[in-house]
Amino acid sequence: MKYKGLKIGNIETKIPLILGGMGIGVSGWNLASSITNNGGIGVISGVNLGYRENDFYTNTFEANKRAIIKEIKKAKEESNMGVIGINFMVAMNRYKEYVKIAVEAGIDIIVSGAGLPLELPEATKNYDTKLIPIVSSAKAARIITKIWDKKYNKIPDAVVVEGSKAGGHLGFKKKDLIEDDFDFEEVLKDTREVLKKYEDKYNKRISMIAAGGIYSSQDVEKIMKIGYDGVQMATRFVTTEECDADFNFKNEYLKSENEDIDIIDSPVGLPGRAITNEFLNNVGEGIKPKIKKCVDCIKKCNYKDTKFCISQALINSVKGNVDEGLVFAGENAYKSKKIEKVADVVKELFY
Repeated sequence: MKYKGLKIGNIETKIPLILGGMGIGVSGWNLASSITNNGGIGVISGVNLGYRENDFYTNTFEANKRAIIKEIKKAKEESNMGVIGINFMVAMNRYKEYVKIAVEAGIDIIVSGAGLPLELPEATKNYDTKLIPIVSSAKAARIITKIWDKKYNKIPDAVVVEGSKAGGHLGFKKKDLIEDDFDFEEVLKDTREVLKKYEDKYNKRISMIAAGGIYSSQDVEKIMKIGYDGVQMATRFVTTEECDADFNFKNEYLKSENEDIDIIDSPVGLPGRAITNEFLNNVGEGIKPKIKKCVDCIKKCNYKDTKFCISQALINSVKGNVDEGLVFAGENAYKSKKIEKVADVVKELFY
């Protein structure tokens, strides 16, 4: 199947691919620029990017600010000033401040989920940054577009429809993930109906991008035939040479079997999908890891009551300490059996 590029406002790609943001640090400048260089849109995860900075635990906001600027600059340089996006969770503390930092640093696209990004247009006003909310239902799309239109005279440039098989934090109730009856075609139809009146009002096409469980070329073809404009993929690119995570993180994917992929309760307040390991087994047995220092990263998290520190667990894993870390992954992570180059994966998926 021959694919058209993905259009997001005045941005057009060679292939209909956007990288799913994977934090902390899994999709950084290297993976993002590689995706862009191969015809898609590379996306950096904007969550606690300052974890490598020396003052991360003593001056977290400034460390994250410096890191966001560095990562965007490096990704833009390595992609010959190509299109680069960044993903921010609405559940983050200081969400709007981080968005403004990225916009001022020259980011092209903001992708935002883990909550409804109702204030995203305010944080990006006076910039031509493309805005892409992540939704899991037509209802969520309706709320976002209605508020953006009424309050900011703006609508999304594209919408990511994330299904129940995605990795990391998920916008579903746990029972819905277990029942797994998400229908991409039905949500596309219902969401397109919601968006149509706003497209007519603004004389603007809102591209729809499917995410969650898309792993193979057959998956891509199936989604595109349904009528989506593009796909967002993350899990498939973890086991690439260019992925910014430590090899031990990637190796958890390579070693995993289908039964190792599980749904967890995250301190963020949302269910999440991860690979079962020693860390999760200990948490399940009631063993609470000692928290090094709370960096106040998530709005709903109380470090005194939480089972574990989500930030600390993700930092440990991306650095390679997977036995004391959380390894987020999509449902199809177990299909990863070798380390590949981004260019080879893209060729297999789209050409």
